[in-house]
Amino acid sequence: MIDKFCNFLTSKIKENVENIDEEKELIINFGVKLIFGELPKIIILFIIGFILGIGWYTLILFFLLAPYRSFTGGFHLKTHLGCMITTSILYLIPIILAKFISIPQIFLYISAILVGILSTILITKYAPADTENIPILSIKERKSKKIKAYIALAILLAISILIPDKIISWMLIYGIFLQNLTILPISYKLTKNKYGYEVYAEESL
Repeated sequence: MIDKFCNFLTSKIKENVENIDEEKELIINFGVKLIFGELPKIIILFIIGFILGIGWYTLILFFLLAPYRSFTGGFHLKTHLGCMITTSILYLIPIILAKFISIPQIFLYISAILVGILSTILITKYAPADTENIPILSIKERKSKKIKAYIALAILLAISILIPDKIISWMLIYGIFLQNLTILPISYKLTKNKYGYEVYAEESL
């Protein structure tokens, strides 16, 4: 329902505004879907967070992890409900684990190093992980996002090690790890997604 409304609104904008080519139409459609599709999910996420008593941690994790998610990419579920569930898992589970499971300090540094190594390997191999709906076909853009993913990872790991609040430390480490799972080929297969370059290769045959 939301997708149909967004497509309808995009078509109306195209009818009433001159010089909108196919590329601009895609950008407009993405922006409309962001406003009417993604923002409600984010608001619901924050509401759930505050209901569970972890609202402020939800806000912190969202704004800290969002750039890393943006640069690394990941699969997208086909329905808004599925997307809402995935978003909740990626943001709420790390906080719940960090808040209610006590782990000795020494394991924080070990975990940060291991997650850092794993993340670097996965970024090198798979990021940015695009989708068939929003493919990243420009080599320059792919390279730029990959570099930004490395930088975002370094910043997040530095925060996790240096910040006094260990709940934030652990929720960042868990959050990075879960986000990494969304860019794996097995995750794309399980969710029936395709990388953008796969679709582009099929169309060029």
